[in-house]
Formats: sequence, C-alpha cells, structure tokens
Amino acid sequence: MYCKTTLENGIRVVTETMPQVRSIAISIVIDVGPKDEAPEQSGLAHFVEHLMFKGTSSRNAVQIARLMDVAGGLIGGFTSRDYTCYFATALDDYRTYALDLFGDVILNSTFDKESLERERRVILREIEADQDAPDQLAHSLLKATIWPNHPLGRLIAGQPEVVRKVAREDIIYFIHKHYLPDRLIIAAAGSMEHEDFVAQVRDAFWRMLGQGSPSPSRTPACHSGVTIRARDLSQVYFALGVKARFYTHPDRYGLHVLNDLLGGGISSRLFRHLREERGLVYNVASSYHAYRDGGLLVIEGSTTPQGLMSVLSLTVAQLWRLAEEPLSEEELWKTRERIRSRHLIASEDTNTRMSRLVTQEFYFGYHIPTSEIVEQIQQVDQGTVQRLAQELMVNGCLALAVVGPQSPRHYSAEAIEKLLIEGDVHSLRARSISGRR
Repeated sequence: MYCKTTLENGIRVVTETMPQVRSIAISIVIDVGPKDEAPEQSGLAHFVEHLMFKGTSSRNAVQIARLMDVAGGLIGGFTSRDYTCYFATALDDYRTYALDLFGDVILNSTFDKESLERERRVILREIEADQDAPDQLAHSLLKATIWPNHPLGRLIAGQPEVVRKVAREDIIYFIHKHYLPDRLIIAAAGSMEHEDFVAQVRDAFWRMLGQGSPSPSRTPACHSGVTIRARDLSQVYFALGVKARFYTHPDRYGLHVLNDLLGGGISSRLFRHLREERGLVYNVASSYHAYRDGGLLVIEGSTTPQGLMSVLSLTVAQLWRLAEEPLSEEELWKTRERIRSRHLIASEDTNTRMSRLVTQEFYFGYHIPTSEIVEQIQQVDQGTVQRLAQELMVNGCLALAVVGPQSPRHYSAEAIEKLLIEGDVHSLRARSISGRR
C-alpha cells in the first residue's frame, strides 16, 4: 500500500508496505545535481556525495560501515544528472538504525581535510577510469556533442581542473544552499508501517530547517555533429544519439516501446539485423535517457574500423524504417509483453519499488501505480511508434561520438556527417526497404 506524508519542515515521506518481506529499502533523494552547477562548480554535487559516510561528529567511517554490516544490508549513494541519492537496504529490525544513520550523515558530517583529500584522489581516478573505458568515453562525448554548454552535456564527476580546486568551504556552502528539507524526499519499500516510519523520520530529521528555491528549468539546445576521439584499439566504439522527450512527457511510454523494439534485447531489430544476420557487431543496444529538462535515445555498440560506416548506415536505415513502415501487430505485441513482464518481475524487489517511489515523487510529485504503467504501455499502438520515429528523424537532431583507431581509409568525420546529417534520405530509405526481412 502506498502512502505519502509531508513533515512540518517540508520533507516528503513516501512508502509502500510489502508485508510478505522482512527487508526494507530506504532512499533519500536531494533535489540537487549537475543541473544546478555552474561550469566552475562542475562535479561539486558528486564530490559531496562521495564525502558522505566518511565520518560525523559522533561516528567515524568504520563505525558507519560496521553498523550497516550488522544490519545485514548495504549503504551507498550516487549522483544522477538531476538529483543526489543515498540508499540503504537492511533487515526490518534495523530500520530505525538506518534512519538514525542517515540523519547523522546528512546533518552532522564533518568533511575533515583528510577525507576531502582522499576522496579528491578517488574522484580523479574515477574520471581517469571512465576516460580509459572506450564505451564510457563514447557515451560522455556524445552528450557533450549534442548538449554543449549545458549541464546535461557535462561529466557528472566534473572536470579534473575543477575537482582539484574544490575546498572544504565550497562543500559546506553547497550543502547549506541545497541540502534543505523541502528539497528532500525519503522513500521506503518493504516491511514497515507508514505512520511508524514517518515518526522515525521525524525523530531523525527534526533539526533540519530552511527553505530552498526550485531549480530553474533549462531546456538544452540540441546540436547535431560528430566527435571522433583517437585511441589505440582494435575496435571502434560508437554512441549515436537522437533528441527525445524529457522525463515527464506524455510520449514517454511510446518511447520506451520504440526503444525496446529497436535495441532492447537479443530479439530487437538492431541486434538481429547487425549481429545475427550480418555479424557486423558483437554487441549493440539502445537506451532511452530521460531527464527533467531533456531526453535522448542512444544507440551504442562496437565494430571494426572497416565496418563502422556500414553499421551506422544500417542503424539509421532501421530508424527510418520505423518512421515509414507500420509495425506488425505481432512485433508490437511481443515488445509490449516483454516490457510488461520485466516491469512486473522487477516489482517484486524492494529496491525496485523504492526506486520507483522516489523517482516518481521527484519528477511527478505523485505515485503512479504499477497497474497504470502497464496499462499505458499496453495502449501504445502502431501509429504512436511510427509518429515518434518520424518526429525523431525528421524534426530532431542526430549526433555521434566515436572512439577508436584512426582509420581515414575506412571512416572520417566528414563522411559520417554526410551520412547522419546531410545524407541522401532516399538512399537511406532504399537501404531500409532492402534490409527488411
């Protein structure tokens, strides 16, 4: 059963009781992320998240870790482009301990110099590791290409030159400005009663006061283009992005169906067309990335340098095919059933339920039942998928990032731009028609 309470200080508490389990999954979401950072603050929200659980005025990092070990659970955090999240999973006997711990780290973390310098080094290594991973690098370069000069196009971890300069005063100021009760959502799913949980939250966070201002909306301008980063690799890694809808857009259900149909698994069109039928790739997949201010349909994979242009050509042809040719009822039914099945199976997990609770409250301000989500997916028809594909291809913009060996004989930015942006649409449509199986 879903319940929601807003505390006197503005904290929103949302819960879903699952009496059949003994565990509880808890998360705290703060409405602050890279979307709130100026360029000279890039990575600050992520830096703050790294410093949590490193010590408070009453507990050190080892004591915090041992407390959660005893509870049989895990504790951690992550920074998304829209918000910062801290989470824990524990046996229901220890939910009071978990909430007390959250209240302690949010309100009483000391951010001592030793921890700050250690986490600075850790974050710099994290950035370097992402730069060394060609698939991660291609993804980051894609967002920087399609959303330049916008927070959605920046690295969540920040730029190294900014991370090196962060001082303790910057951390304290950032927390005082953004870690305010009306910007907090506390969600839980599992074994608990709502009123008891609310009382425990109130006990842990009653000292949290203040009021923040809403984050300004900044719709990103979309830029078409190609970025190539040379790396000494045997494979070429690519990330192709098409402008899509923001998180709360009414078309979101149709985009989930379109994405799953295109590259959501081993029966998807791209996987069958590029790997199973032609052997051009080992892996290829698509994903729908939706945020408060924008969205992106991303197609990622890897191939040989000599195969890249063929892979890109066939990929764009498949997008045009979706735009021009109605789906068969059988393919649409199978896609919707695949999404429905995955959604219902995941709903049996406390962490999934908790995650849905908190993200729905963050983006919509209300709860969307699983039954309604399934119903909306089932209502996506052939016309909706075709309309969305047409809008993506005709009215949207495409960008590409490539990471791999320099091979001008096989591909170049100019040739790719011609294919993606200035290419002969009729030839792409012809390829799409000839590629139908």
